[in-house]
Amino acid sequence: MTGNRKPTIVVIGGGFAGLQFIEHIKEDAFDILLIDKLNHHQFQPLFYQVATSQLEPSSISFPFRKIFQKRKDVSIRLTKAESIDPDKKLVITPIGNFAYDYLIIASGCKTNYFGNKNIKKYTYSLKSTYEAITIRNSILENFEKILYVDDEEKKLLMNIVVVGGGPTGVELAGAFAEIKKDILPKDFFRIDFSKMQIILLEGSSNTLNNMSEMSRKASSLYLTDLGVVIKTEVFVTDYDGVNLKMNTGEIIKSKQVIWTAGVTGNLIKGMSPQNQTATNRYIVDRYNKIEGHEGIYAIGDISYMITPKYPKGHPQVANVAINQGKLLAKNLLKMVEGKTLVKYEYKDLGSMATVGRNKAVVELPFIKFKGYFAWLIWMFLHLMLILSVRNKLIIFINWAWNYISKNSSLRLILKDDDHVDIDREKSKKKLPDEIPH
Repeated sequence: MTGNRKPTIVVIGGGFAGLQFIEHIKEDAFDILLIDKLNHHQFQPLFYQVATSQLEPSSISFPFRKIFQKRKDVSIRLTKAESIDPDKKLVITPIGNFAYDYLIIASGCKTNYFGNKNIKKYTYSLKSTYEAITIRNSILENFEKILYVDDEEKKLLMNIVVVGGGPTGVELAGAFAEIKKDILPKDFFRIDFSKMQIILLEGSSNTLNNMSEMSRKASSLYLTDLGVVIKTEVFVTDYDGVNLKMNTGEIIKSKQVIWTAGVTGNLIKGMSPQNQTATNRYIVDRYNKIEGHEGIYAIGDISYMITPKYPKGHPQVANVAINQGKLLAKNLLKMVEGKTLVKYEYKDLGSMATVGRNKAVVELPFIKFKGYFAWLIWMFLHLMLILSVRNKLIIFINWAWNYISKNSSLRLILKDDDHVDIDREKSKKKLPDEIPH
C-alpha cells in the first residue's frame, strides 16, 4: 500500500457471510469489491417455499446494488472467481483480474452428489432461487401432464421423492404434503390425489438426525400424519431419471427426485491443497485466516475452524456465517489500527425446523418445544431475518393469507412458452377440455 490509498478488499460471494461482512465494515475505511455470479442475495432458508409455490422468488431475493446503493465504497462485479494468485494477490475472473490487499472468500457450498454423475444429471437440487423456480415449474407442469398421459407415465409423475432428511428435506416434504392435501385438488379436480406419494429418504436412522430426540420423533410423527412415506437407513445408489435405486435393492419409480442429501464447499483454484478438508472447506484459524496465505480469509460454510467447543468444526448454518462475517469486519479494522484482534467462538442460539402448518420443532439453549407455538416462533424469527421491511410485509401477508384460506395464487409456470406444449402435442389422448362432463 502506498500513499493515502485505502486498502482494497475483494469479497467472493454475497451469501450470509459475505453480505454481513460488507455491511459491518466501517464505511470508507476500505475500497470493497464484491464478486458474485448472481446480482442478488438469496435467503436460503425459504427456498423450499418458492419451490412449493408458497412465496414468490422476489420475496426472498435482494439485489446487491439496492442493498449497497448508499455505499460509495462498495463496487460490484457480476462474474465468477475462476482462480486466485496468492503471490500476486490477484483474483482471476472471465472479465479481468482484480488486485486485493485482503481477500475474503465467502463462496459457500453447493450440492454434494458424492461423485454420482447420474444423480447429478437427473435429480433436482435446491441451492439457489433459480433451482427453486425450476422445481416449482417442473412439479406444476407435471400435474398438467398427468391429465393426458397414459397410466404408466402417471405413476412416474405422481411420485415425488425427497432425498435427505435434514431440515431442508423435512420442510420440503411437509410442504409438498400440505399442497397435495389443501391446494392441488382445487386446481386439478380430475386427478386422484390418493395415488400421489411424497417419499422422504434418509441415510441415518432418523429425520432431523442432528437435532434432539424430541425433534427427531416429532418430525417423523408430523410427516407421517401428513401422509409422507419415510424410509430411513437407506442410501440412493443410482438414478436414471425414472428408476431410483437404493442400497436395499428397492427401486422407486419417479420422474421427480429432489436431492438435499449433502453439501460440499465451492473451492477456488490456486489455493494450497493442504489447507483444505476432504469436504472442500478451507482450514482457518480463530480469526478466519487461511493458514499459509497472507491476507486471505474464509468465512461461512466454506470455512473450517476448530475450537475447543467445536473440535470437528462449526455447523454449516446461517448463524455461524453471519457472525463470522460480522467479527471479521471488526477484526480487519482493528488490524489496520494496530489493535488486539478477537477470536471467533460460535454461540449456539439453537436450531429449528418447520414441518407444515402449525407443526415445527424449536431447540433453544434453555428449552426445547414443538407444535403450534414452535411454528409461530419459527415464522417470527425467519421474518425478522428478511432484509427489507417491504419484503417482511409481503411475506407476512402471504403467510397470513395462506393460513386463513389454505390456498395461494402463486402457481405460475415460468418458462419459454415454445416448449410448454411439446408433450401435449405428442399425446394422442384427448385433452381435459375435450373430455365431456
